[in-house]
Amino acid sequence: MPSDLVNPTQPVLQPEPSILAFAPIFLYFVVAGIATVMLGPLLPALIPQWHIQDAQAGSLFAASFAGQFTGAWISSYNLRGSIIYGAAISAIGCCIMAFTGYPLAHIALFALGIGIGAGLTAGNILVGTAFTASRARLLANLNVAWGIGAISCPLLVQAVGKDNTRAFFLITAAILILTGLYAITLPFASQPHHTTNSSVQPAAKLSLLPLPLPQLILFGCAIFLYVGIENALNGWLPTYAGRINPTAHTSTIALTFWVAELVGRVLVAAIMSIYTEAFLFRLCLGLLILSQAALCIAAYLSIGSMIALTALAAFTLAPLYPILLAFVLAHSGNHPRLGPFFALAALGGGLLPSLTGLISTQRHNLRAGLIVPAAGCVLLLILSPRITQHPSAPPTPNQ
Repeated sequence: MPSDLVNPTQPVLQPEPSILAFAPIFLYFVVAGIATVMLGPLLPALIPQWHIQDAQAGSLFAASFAGQFTGAWISSYNLRGSIIYGAAISAIGCCIMAFTGYPLAHIALFALGIGIGAGLTAGNILVGTAFTASRARLLANLNVAWGIGAISCPLLVQAVGKDNTRAFFLITAAILILTGLYAITLPFASQPHHTTNSSVQPAAKLSLLPLPLPQLILFGCAIFLYVGIENALNGWLPTYAGRINPTAHTSTIALTFWVAELVGRVLVAAIMSIYTEAFLFRLCLGLLILSQAALCIAAYLSIGSMIALTALAAFTLAPLYPILLAFVLAHSGNHPRLGPFFALAALGGGLLPSLTGLISTQRHNLRAGLIVPAAGCVLLLILSPRITQHPSAPPTPNQ
C-alpha cells in the first residue's frame, strides 16, 4: 500500500486488553473501601479507649486525608507500583494502629492515607485509560467494588467486636498485604490505545499540565466538590439523624447511605447504554439537590423520612463520580501527571466536612451546616454543561 494513503494524524486503534488482567485493581478497591471508611465505625470504641474528646478525634480524619492528598499527588509517576506499594504502606499503617495510642495514631493514619490515595488514584487512571470504549461503565463497576468494601467495614467491626480494634487492624493489614501481592500480576503500563504517528506527539508529552488551564480549573473544582459533598453527607447524616430524632440508630443511617450508593453504582453501570452520561449527570444532580433541600428545610423528620432522604442522596451521588472521571480522562488521555489533579479529591474530602462542622458549631444547628454540601451540589449543577462536554476531535490537515 502506498504510504501517502495513510494519514499520519489519524488515530491508530489498538485492541483493548482483557479485563481479567485488571482483576487485582477491582479486588484492591474492595479492601481500600474498608480502610477508607474505618474511622467512622471504630471511633465509638477508640474515643473511650484513648480517653479523647470529639475535637481530638477530628484530627484523626485530618491526618488520614492529608495522607490521601499526598498519595494521590505522587501516584501517577508509577501507576502499577502505586497499587502494589500503596497496599504495603497502608498495611504498615494498620499494623501501627493496632499497637499504638492516640498521638502516634496520626502518623499511622497518615501512612494509611498515603497508600489509599496512591492506590485508588492509580487504579482509576489505569482502568480509565486502558478501556476507552467502555470507560464510564467500568469506572462505575470499579467504584462498586469500593462500595462493597465500605459496606463490609462496619460488618467486619461487628464481627470482631467493637472493643477488639486490634484484631480489626491486623485483619485489614493482612488482607492489604495479600491484595498487594496479587497486584504484582498487573500488566505494566503500555502506550495509549489511541496514538498518532505525527511529529507533534513528543511535544504533547512535554506538557506540564494534564489539561488546558481552564479545563484543569473546571474539573479540579468538580472533583473537589464531589468528594467533599460525599464525605460531608456520609460523615454528618448519621449524627444529624440522631439529633433530630433520638430514636434513630446512627449505624442504620450509615449503612443505608453505603448500601444506596452501591445500588446506585450497580444500576448506573447497567443503564449507561440507554441514557447519555451528560443526561444522567444532570438528572442525578437535580434529585440530589431536592434531597438536600428537604434536609435543610425540615425542622423534624421521622425515622422513615430520614432513611428515605439518606438513601436518595446516596443513590443520586453514586453515578456522579464515575461519570466525572470518564469526562476527565476523555479530555486528558494517558497524561503522566494526573496524580496532583486527583489530590484535589482528598482536599475536598477534608475541607467540606470540616466547614459543615464549623458552621454547625457557629449556628448551634447541624441543619445549618448541611447547607455546605447542598451549596456544593448547586455549584456542580451550574458547572455541569461545561463538565459534560465531549472533547473535540483532533484537527486534520484538511481543516
